[in-house]
Amino acid sequence: MHVRHLSVTDFRSWSGAELALEPGPNVLIGSNGQGKTNLVEALGYLATLGSHRVAGDAPLIRAGADRAVAQAAVVADGRELRIEVEIASGRANRARINGAPVPRPREILGILRTVMFAPEDLAIPRGDPSDRRRFLDELVLARAPRLAGVRADYERVLKQRGALLKSAAAARRGGDLRTLDVWDGHLAEHGAQILRARIAAVRALRPYAAAAYAHVAPASAALSLRYVSTVQPSLPQPADAEADVPDAAVLRDALLAELAKARVAELDRGVNLVGPHRDELDLGIGQLPVRGYASHGECWSVALALRLGSYELLRADGLPGGDPVLILDDVFAELDVERRDQLALTAAKAEQSLVTAAVPADVPSGLLGVRYDVRREGITRD
Repeated sequence: MHVRHLSVTDFRSWSGAELALEPGPNVLIGSNGQGKTNLVEALGYLATLGSHRVAGDAPLIRAGADRAVAQAAVVADGRELRIEVEIASGRANRARINGAPVPRPREILGILRTVMFAPEDLAIPRGDPSDRRRFLDELVLARAPRLAGVRADYERVLKQRGALLKSAAAARRGGDLRTLDVWDGHLAEHGAQILRARIAAVRALRPYAAAAYAHVAPASAALSLRYVSTVQPSLPQPADAEADVPDAAVLRDALLAELAKARVAELDRGVNLVGPHRDELDLGIGQLPVRGYASHGECWSVALALRLGSYELLRADGLPGGDPVLILDDVFAELDVERRDQLALTAAKAEQSLVTAAVPADVPSGLLGVRYDVRREGITRD
């Protein structure tokens, strides 16, 4: 899989930009503020329908514009598909495949797969559980794009059920809680599918991430990954045990059991206390948790290992279209020589990689390929 061409209109700082790309390494050089990260952000958005820099879409629209457009020509399995997303202000986003509108933007997911490593990834080992859940869900959707619809349904259920819990004081004084039982069923049905996919992803990622960490931090203790779920007390076996991933029906029943236990607490607090939205990806080095104990360098190594492990897992999955596109956004300057060389080796052998850097000296000399000079006035190929 590779991107042949990227086009953006009113995306971030760009009123318009065209970028013809090649298989193999593509290196974008430009000083800070010239827009190189905005270009790879647009590619990442086309792959995930989200930004690696901000939570919402509004900042992606250039100041003074009412919409932004990102379009890419993706070559995979011997054919080319054009995907496009229009990010609108005040209305729903739109998407097209080969110029034809699709019912929902998520229909384009899976056409382009990317793995991006960026400075923001330090939040995975150091940030809140939501940062680790986001990382894990990106991997899950890259492996199974159909789950985007399940996740959207789950988020809708959380919103509706949360509103019901907040207004349930009267119900507790003798009202009818059968409506809450219905929402429990919806939460358990959709949540079980997400939970099963996450557990499977952690199981599959573990050896790849551990191997990557051993390469980038050979003197360190081993990296461990463990999925911690709110439903573990109701499972017949721990969710992270080295056994088959529990069936969705088993996980659904476990969710329903935990929801029943948490009913009083949820009504007291007015929030959803059970489900994948409360789960955690536990990261450890040796016997210690990463968060709160790992050094700055160790956190960089963990973040890098998770991304490299994800890349190798997606390659091993043998998904349609071939290997994902590897994106390295302004990270070489942050790494020591050993980590730089390991990352450059992976980028050099990738079917396609995009690398951004402020100055040529930030890019390892062994990473050859096409180079681009990125300035606000435009993009030129060296």
